[in-house]
Amino acid sequence: VLNYSDTLRGLTDTIILERLKQSDSYGYRIIKDIDELSKGELILKEATLYTSFRRLEEMELISSYWGDENSGARRRYYSITEKGKAFLQENKNDWQKMSALINSLI
Repeated sequence: VLNYSDTLRGLTDTIILERLKQSDSYGYRIIKDIDELSKGELILKEATLYTSFRRLEEMELISSYWGDENSGARRRYYSITEKGKAFLQENKNDWQKMSALINSLI
C-alpha cells in the first residue's frame, strides 16, 4: 500500500462528498467503498472520516440522520446537500486543473 496520506489530506472531504453524491451512506460503508474502489491502495481511517463528517456538517455540505435498523445498532447516515453538490463540483474542477498542471510539469 502506497502512502498517499499527505496528498490525500486535502482531498478527503471531496472523496467523501463524491461517495455521498452516489447515495446516502454511513461511515463503515464509506470506508469499505473507498477500500474496494481503490483496490486496497487507499485506507481511510475512522478518525479521519468522522473528523471530516463533523467539518462537512458544520459547513452545511452534508446532513445526517439515524437509520431504522431491523437488527443490530442503528446507523447514522449522511447525505450531501445542494450546497455540498456545488462545493464538490468546484473541487472536482479544481482537481482537474491541478492534475493537468502537475502532469505538464512532471
